[in-house]
Amino acid sequence: MRARIGITLDSEAAGGYSSLPWYALRRNYCDAILAAGGLPLPLPHQPDAVGDYLGMLDAVVITGGAFDVDPALFGATTRHATVKLKTARTAFEYALVQGALDRDMPILGICGGEQLLAVVLGGSLIQHIPDEVPGALAHEQPNPRTEPGHRVVATPGSLLARAAGMTEFSVNSAHHQAVKAVGDGVMISGVAPDGVIEAIEVPARRFVLGVQWHPEYHIDAADGAILRAFVAAAEAP
Repeated sequence: MRARIGITLDSEAAGGYSSLPWYALRRNYCDAILAAGGLPLPLPHQPDAVGDYLGMLDAVVITGGAFDVDPALFGATTRHATVKLKTARTAFEYALVQGALDRDMPILGICGGEQLLAVVLGGSLIQHIPDEVPGALAHEQPNPRTEPGHRVVATPGSLLARAAGMTEFSVNSAHHQAVKAVGDGVMISGVAPDGVIEAIEVPARRFVLGVQWHPEYHIDAADGAILRAFVAAAEAP
């Protein structure tokens, strides 16, 4: 039986697709998990159901989205003007990550999912890269997300490097925030040429990895390899 991989949905207010509030998920998230050998199971935002969800899952993916983690969650006393919140979604994903960590389940955080993972693990975030990183790359790349934006260098011997099967590869880039500092026991395992943190992991765990790019787009061979390694960890006893 395929490993059961929970994937967090995005949420939108009424309007557009529906006159009532609705959930959304890009199809390539599910396609990528299927291609890697897993069974994707999208998760509605019900914090009270986190234990039930985790009881039926083998691993979780925390997806990205056009919103930000509340700076108050990492101790910031100010909020940058560009910050957009989805409070209910963040509360659900925070509880899901905590529950998965308690069970030592494999976790893959993608883009905003990496940022949330970092915060749950005691880290902090850069609220707006152009204001905090001199000479930063265009991390909200002007070209399509289906194309590379920049390179990432992975730390030799890290989970990221082992999963990717290489220590340097191309990624797409669609974010204005990034991890600023990591908590105890968390390793920075990937960086962009401008020094922005692109990947974090927890060496003491089975498989806890956050990546700032979107491997579901399969920009580089490393992307598929990372997803296959994640599903393989979910299949392991």
